[in-house]
Amino acid sequence: MFIVLLGPPGAGKGTQAEIISQKLSIPHISSGDLFRENLKNDTELGKQARAFMDSGKLVPDEITISMVADRLSRKDCKLGALLDGFPRTPFQASELDKILKADGNSINCVPYIMVSDRDLLERLTGRWTCKAAGHIYHEKFNPSKNSGICDIDGSPLYQRDDDKKETIEKRLAVFHEQTSPLVEYYREKNLLVEVDGTQPIEKVSEALLKTVRAFE
Repeated sequence: MFIVLLGPPGAGKGTQAEIISQKLSIPHISSGDLFRENLKNDTELGKQARAFMDSGKLVPDEITISMVADRLSRKDCKLGALLDGFPRTPFQASELDKILKADGNSINCVPYIMVSDRDLLERLTGRWTCKAAGHIYHEKFNPSKNSGICDIDGSPLYQRDDDKKETIEKRLAVFHEQTSPLVEYYREKNLLVEVDGTQPIEKVSEALLKTVRAFE
């Protein structure tokens, strides 16, 4: 099973990716983890990526694609993998198809965790952090007993810039702009399956597992 998992920021994609990969006994390949691994281990690809990052430039597609190809060539991917954060564009998706085809494989399905922008804003903008130790609270889902005060150490709570409405609205706009062509790419291949991400975590997991197993 080779799966590409899509979903907007705040949809719980990382959590669901871990659950599905464990249930299906296939590795979860996160593009962020892959970059960190190559940078940390100072691999040749990591060195190339760092050179661009240090000069404030975007890492070219060819380096990212090479990292993914290298990861997919390892033994633990023989029976499949779940990709999270890659591909991000139709070009990357096309290159991924070529990588898999070289070994006689292909993408089985592309679940898309659907959550409205309104729900995502409610999830993401309600988060508050304590100044002393970084304990996390949420206005609706996990409020502190005393408003604005951490239950654990009594320090004041503040909202990080990343959790402010304006920042999150920009992140969502960028996500939709970048992801729409990719969604259409997989929709045209009849691989895209939309899953309701507003359900409880366990229900979303059940729906995702049912979806991917239908493509086995």
